[in-house]
Amino acid sequence: MKQLAYPTLLMVSLLLSSIFLQTTLAGPTVTAAPPTEPAPPKPTKPGPPAPPPPTKPDPMEGFCDSKCEVRCSNAGMHDRCIKYCGICCKHCKCVPSGTYGNKSECPCYRDKLSSQGKPKCP
Repeated sequence: MKQLAYPTLLMVSLLLSSIFLQTTLAGPTVTAAPPTEPAPPKPTKPGPPAPPPPTKPDPMEGFCDSKCEVRCSNAGMHDRCIKYCGICCKHCKCVPSGTYGNKSECPCYRDKLSSQGKPKCP
């Protein structure tokens, strides 16, 4: 009887292990994707952009710069005066003479208002 116990135990264990082995191998099947074409090569980086073509200098720029420099020479906030005078000059194409007043010489400059309704041009 002892002689048959060991082979029987061995056979039962092989039988049980093969059943569990089949169920674990029979899990979800994964199919391989068909081979795809290789990705196209990435384009190389273009060189630096070409510089913009040279532009003609604005003839009003020199005019406005010189006129606004005179107009703002006595201003307490010189940089701000130059900025707004330049904006007004480029739009109106004129700047009143002197450092203050004389706005009747340039009606566009005189009538230009800020968003708060105050005179924009110094």
